[in-house]
Amino acid sequence: MKIYDIAVVGAGPAGCMAAIQGAKQGKNVILLERNDKIGRKLLLTGNGRCNLTNTSSLKVFLEKFGRRGSFYRDAFSTFSNQDLMEFFKENDLKMKVEEEGRVFPITEKAESVVEVLIKVLNKYGVKIVCNYRLNHLNKSSKIFKLSSKEKELITARKVIIATGGVTYGFTGSTGDGLNMAELLGHNITELKPGGVPLRVREKWIHKLKGVTLMDVGLTIAYGGKKITLPRGNLLLTHFGVSGPVILDMSHDIINLWDEHGDLKLYIDFKPEEQRESLEGELIRDFQNNSKKILKNYLKKHLPNRTIEPILNTISLDPQKQLNQVNKKERLKLQEALKALPLTVTGHLPLDKAMVTCGGVSKKEIDPKTMESNLVSGLYFAGEIISGCGGRGGYNLQQAFSTGYVAGCSAASSEN
Repeated sequence: MKIYDIAVVGAGPAGCMAAIQGAKQGKNVILLERNDKIGRKLLLTGNGRCNLTNTSSLKVFLEKFGRRGSFYRDAFSTFSNQDLMEFFKENDLKMKVEEEGRVFPITEKAESVVEVLIKVLNKYGVKIVCNYRLNHLNKSSKIFKLSSKEKELITARKVIIATGGVTYGFTGSTGDGLNMAELLGHNITELKPGGVPLRVREKWIHKLKGVTLMDVGLTIAYGGKKITLPRGNLLLTHFGVSGPVILDMSHDIINLWDEHGDLKLYIDFKPEEQRESLEGELIRDFQNNSKKILKNYLKKHLPNRTIEPILNTISLDPQKQLNQVNKKERLKLQEALKALPLTVTGHLPLDKAMVTCGGVSKKEIDPKTMESNLVSGLYFAGEIISGCGGRGGYNLQQAFSTGYVAGCSAASSEN
């Protein structure tokens, strides 16, 4: 029976890059994919446009992965965002940089990225086997045995697991790799959604689905404490709230919700103004436009569709003239503009998330090589590793970088 030098399980960005680097060093590599073609989940990234990476600094990259982001210092340094862009450039894929440093193929099609990966895999002679669902993995006498119900037994000296998390299960990310890692003795940290919208209790929000609140301030309150989130756009949905800031911060918010229960989310429609300044503005406007109807005046401060629902929440008549609004009512309006409260009651399920937060514990992986600290010759790459980054190309870079390191390390190791 043929023994491969390296078997890579999972043909997403991490697995493809790992296979390429292993084969580039002259190793006999087989790439196993449970779908009928490679890169299926990759085709969905960036709404099908594929946000490859980000032009941010190493410092920002590490910050995007939270408290344990330093785990990726070696991987991001060994194969950086610039290295990734150079890799695609060398293989005739032109790229462009958009707002917030996000990098996309100039074609705006994820298919272009997958085509490059297939081309390079073929160039280095990687054997690609699709429709291969791994159901057993074990190691005996320094050789790994991989088996599938439908396919032949495969043996290899090194194995790289790059099967992703459990989001977008229809693309093949169903946790098979996590199960194999656990059977081999690894601890799997709790799987939680990352990049996921939040549910809120207030039903008036649900009726405003599709409305985007532009450049608002956001604050989370729990147990007498407050956390100020970055300013940004807030998208109202039929179940709650979404948008860039919510998706970026959802993992942290969900952790707070798990610990403290329902949270308060305060919206500041006028983040550039202090309360005193806003109060003075309202007083002057009410005096100078005394006959104006309240709902018409508020078009200056709020999106049109939100005005009446917000006034209803603070029991103010939308048809009231400004000269009929008393001081108490004006202060209620001022507070609504600076800190409109919503109640976070949960989040969409894991299978609706952009990424999986949780996976093989980083404590059990060597960050310099991506090799298991428990099983020699076993490596991990991509989303299967515990933790997740913010949106903007950071998670894809993590996949490519860890795949690169795992592939190079597996090829050069003599164990």
